[in-house]
Amino acid sequence: MKVLYFHQHFSTPKGSAGTRSYEMARRLLAEGHQVTMVCGSYHGGQTGLQGAFRRGRREGEVDGIQVVEFNLAYSNADGFLKRAGLFLLFALRSVLVALTRRYDVVFATSTPLTAGIPGIVARWLRGKRFVFEVRDLWPELPKAMGVITNPLVLWLMSGLEWLSYHSAHRLVALSPGMAKGIRARGIDPARIAMIPNGCDFGIFAAPGPGWRPEGVEATDLMAIFTGTHGMANGLDAVLDAGAELKRRGRTDIKLVLVGQGMRKPALRERAAAEGLDGAGGGPLVFHDPVDKARLAGLMAEADLGMQILANVPAFYFGTSPNKFFDYISAGLPVLNNYPGWLASMIEESGCGFSVPPDDPVRFADALEAAADDRDALAAKGDAAAQLARERFDRDTLGRDFVAWVTRGEPPAGRVQEGPDA
Repeated sequence: MKVLYFHQHFSTPKGSAGTRSYEMARRLLAEGHQVTMVCGSYHGGQTGLQGAFRRGRREGEVDGIQVVEFNLAYSNADGFLKRAGLFLLFALRSVLVALTRRYDVVFATSTPLTAGIPGIVARWLRGKRFVFEVRDLWPELPKAMGVITNPLVLWLMSGLEWLSYHSAHRLVALSPGMAKGIRARGIDPARIAMIPNGCDFGIFAAPGPGWRPEGVEATDLMAIFTGTHGMANGLDAVLDAGAELKRRGRTDIKLVLVGQGMRKPALRERAAAEGLDGAGGGPLVFHDPVDKARLAGLMAEADLGMQILANVPAFYFGTSPNKFFDYISAGLPVLNNYPGWLASMIEESGCGFSVPPDDPVRFADALEAAADDRDALAAKGDAAAQLARERFDRDTLGRDFVAWVTRGEPPAGRVQEGPDA
């Protein structure tokens, strides 16, 4: 079967972005299918193509995947209007591919929500099978965050969401809340499969040389956050906890933020102004993004992974963050700062700490507990590795994905659409 796969932010493991689409494409190939990946140029991502762009695109084979990359450079640090324009341009160029290529099924993954447009066109103008993957509930999340307030824009996005869901023959949800959100738009649960992000043991269970950033001693407790520094991530909560640690004199705990994004300059400025970085004797350490191999080495030396999001109720059940699955892949205990399905899973499995949102005292308490009882922390790491193996093995989830996308077979032995949130 020929699969036309649309993901604007596609990256191979050589980049610092999420690799779900790469991993799922590779599993499609392993079962004898052909994959053409259509993407843009994502800051921090690596598509694997090196040649020059010609007429705004370049194309070639990367690890068996035929990649079509548009010269549309996107960064999380871009302003809203620029990002919106790039989303629309990618969708328009993708429509031309959907109208001209030979394929059997079109698969599109959000975000952005506009990724569904070529699938809609393929379904209704060419009669192709369309499978839509929902990574975030739009416009619910940006509306809840206050990022988008214009009622016309919200109405248009809601209409596109409804049309994408109802045009798709099948849908993939990455979390229970996403599955519930799709059902709330009138979609039959039989058309929805919950296939969350997974754990890549080939990368994180057998890492290369371990390393720690400058300023982090071998004896320090190193808690890391790896990912986008954006509004949704709510990383001021880490700085708040850092201020509490500094007040308590805990110089043996370091909070390492690895990544880039719109909020990073402001976070660095705040840390410097309040003496929360190394220069001020504080616990904060900022580091540029790294590729998956380097990330695995960092996680091998880390003691704790921080799963942080802004305190927005829509996030509680409506996200499936890559970093959480990377942490447990590496056997790292997780400190989570918001309620929801991940918090419940952490508490039930014993793989880390779950603290209330907007509570720097409880956040700092958890960090001190981790630093002061390394044996208990190691046990939480063992529980994280067990959780990863038993429930989130990428190979198992990949088989579910291939069966659902190509044959419409729901995940075996699991609740198909996920529990209510």
